[in-house]
Amino acid sequence: MTSATTTSVFGNVHLGYVVIESQRFTEWRRFGRDAIGMHLDELSPDVMRFRLDDHEARFIVTRGPAEDVVAIGWHLDDHESFDRVLARVTDHGVATLQGTEEDAAVRGVERLVRFPGPNRLAQEIFTTARTTDQPLYMSNRGGFVTGASGMGHVAITSTKPQQMRGYYNTVFDARLTDYIDETISGAKLKIRFLRVNERHHSIAIANVLTAPINPIRTRVQHLNIEVASLDDMTAAYQRVKQLGFEMALSVGQHTNDRELSFYAQTPSGFEWEVGWNPLVVDEKTWEPSTHHGISIWGHTPVGQTIIDKLDQFRLAARSLRHEEDVVPALAGSGIPDN
Repeated sequence: MTSATTTSVFGNVHLGYVVIESQRFTEWRRFGRDAIGMHLDELSPDVMRFRLDDHEARFIVTRGPAEDVVAIGWHLDDHESFDRVLARVTDHGVATLQGTEEDAAVRGVERLVRFPGPNRLAQEIFTTARTTDQPLYMSNRGGFVTGASGMGHVAITSTKPQQMRGYYNTVFDARLTDYIDETISGAKLKIRFLRVNERHHSIAIANVLTAPINPIRTRVQHLNIEVASLDDMTAAYQRVKQLGFEMALSVGQHTNDRELSFYAQTPSGFEWEVGWNPLVVDEKTWEPSTHHGISIWGHTPVGQTIIDKLDQFRLAARSLRHEEDVVPALAGSGIPDN
């Protein structure tokens, strides 16, 4: 690769939007607008968008059968960073696809390109987010934290975490923030947290140690958004419960980024974390470390039954039949854990 493509893009990359495919528009409307508190725009019978700030779109729900996240959109600060990322992908022999004008309009972006990502999650890059001065109508009165940190994070389970980490390092110069070791129901987990800017992590990668299984059906385990005030987090928690949506984990505080949060189950089955006040990484002093346990306190499972547990084991067993796609050309040999 040329020196231009090896120049780091770290700090110029931000999680920009997420695309979800679902048939459950009525439930998503109630979940996103009424429970979580985001602004809703309905573009057509087959497309709805949720706003958090002045960007035209942060979460896009399109009609389809997946009931899952199907694409992650990454905002590159300038054309130079965009060209570097694009060159890295093509130099490794991975095909890219130019987004159509309609795709770009739905996402509210300019200069859109798509390419394959791990776990069948399409990766999309763009240079400019279209903004609007239309008022935000949200239950969340204090607003959401985006800006230089990007928009929350995405958590993914993987049977090949080193290769997935290698992918995001190759494409976006992602840096390891820290690890968490946890045991849940006898299964030992290791979670790797990767950052592409000042946000503690934009990607979290979890895998079950000593067993080649993926215990969930969906491409992502959860999405995260950050609210600006503790009052907004607790109000969202109350709305989720009052509106009858399932709560996955109660309010608690994480060990590594110190974020206070709760987890609700979305209409499509993956989880949605609403958090407040995570720490911001200082690049001058930060050193990766390992934390034992996901939470300092709280985050206890809510309403989980033995049937839920059996369903998890069935999904895990089913995952053994399928080879996980990690886009080997971009993952290299993977990054071994230190």
